[in-house]
Formats: sequence, structure tokens, C-alpha cells
Amino acid sequence: MASIDLNSDLGESFGAWQLGDDEAMLVLVTSANVACGFHAGDPTTLLGTCRSAAQRAVRIGAQVGYRDLAGFGRRFIDIAPADLTADVIYQIGGLDALAQTVGSAVGYVKPHGALYNAIVHHRGQARAVVAAVVAYDPTLPVLGLPGSVFLAEAEAAGLRTVAEAFADRGYTPTGELVPRGLPGAVLSDPESVAARVLRMVEHAEIEAVDGTVLTAPAESVCVHGDSPSAVAMATAIRARLDLAGVRVEPFV
Repeated sequence: MASIDLNSDLGESFGAWQLGDDEAMLVLVTSANVACGFHAGDPTTLLGTCRSAAQRAVRIGAQVGYRDLAGFGRRFIDIAPADLTADVIYQIGGLDALAQTVGSAVGYVKPHGALYNAIVHHRGQARAVVAAVVAYDPTLPVLGLPGSVFLAEAEAAGLRTVAEAFADRGYTPTGELVPRGLPGAVLSDPESVAARVLRMVEHAEIEAVDGTVLTAPAESVCVHGDSPSAVAMATAIRARLDLAGVRVEPFV
């Protein structure tokens, strides 16, 4: 029987500003990419998200990113590798401390936003992120885009790599994510997204914005928690996978 991990970006509210419905998403996903305070999230929010995830036996991942609250971590920063390594260690450690106080712990690392996209090709920053994970805990898996230099560097360093696909993001013909702001970058129709995910799981295929069919083997599929229709999409995905007999469970 086929299986897939379903992950979502959570813990992204900040102070009085609420973003997404974490409680509803935690009922549907099996892994939570929890913000670490650099691109989003404040300590109280992060602690609450970790507590809710732990109560539902949802795996907690550290979603590390650039220090860019104003830009939500979606702007590239030309940061020195040594500084990036230190920033990532700091983020993993902070979230791990919060998670441990509620009986859980950080179980994997996933870069966020502009950092995620940069290290598809930016080898220097990819190596910096890998160095941080190795320094903090070399048993932690890392999530990334198939074919990225990040996953290549992580594998070379002995880290467990997890190939990820995106339920609600458009793909270019070369297998990268369509930049936000361009046509087809963000998808929002629950039923079409659910059908897309089932195709990913059953056939390891995804259709790019120009109709090109890409090979997309993935162990985890992401539904962005800040999308207006995030809960509806995740609900439709779970229903479609359940109907097809696909197990939704954390990656091993």
C-alpha cells in the first residue's frame, strides 16, 4: 500500500497578527514545519504550536529561514556562509528547546521561502545549512526539492534526505517552483489540488505550468498553511488519499 507524509508550514502568527488555522491543519497533517522566529512566529506562538503538535502526535520540523520578518522570509539575503550556519543552528536549537518542554523535539529540518529556493542552486548557502544541521544533530533528516544542490550536499554529508513535492505551488518545466507573483505560482482549488497530489503519490508525476509532465518522486507533500484555502485543500487531499487507500503517515 502506498504512503505519503503530509506537511504544512505552521506557527507563523506573530503577536496580534494571526496567520492560518494551525489547529485545523494539525488534525490533517502528519508533519508540522514550525517557524523559528526569523521569518515568522513569536515564542508564545511557537510554544503553543509545538504543544498542539505534540498532543496530536504530529512530527515537529524546524522551518529555518533568513532573518526577515518584514519580508516573511521571501527575499533573498546574500548572507555569509558562516553567519547562515550560526543562524540555522540558533533557530533549530530555539525551537527544539520549546518542543522539549511539551514532551516532543525537533524531528527534521526544512528551509523556508527564499532560502529554500536559493539553495536549489546556491551551493555556498546549501553547504552552510547542511553544516548547521550536522553540527546540531546529524541524525536529523532534511526536506528539500528533488535535484537541488541542497539535497546533494546533505546526502554527501551523511544526512537523511527527504524529497518534497508541493500540492499548491506551480512548477516550471525544469522542476523548480514558479516564483510567487507570476501566473500559476499558487494553486487554490481543493479538488484539483487533491487530484494532483494523488497523481504525485501513485505515479510520481506532476504537471508543470506549460503542460510538461515531470517525474516527481516524493516522500512528503507540502500544503502551505498560510493559503486562504489551506484547510479546505488539506481536507480534500486527505479524503482523496483515503479513498484511494493511500496511508498518510510521517516519513520514516
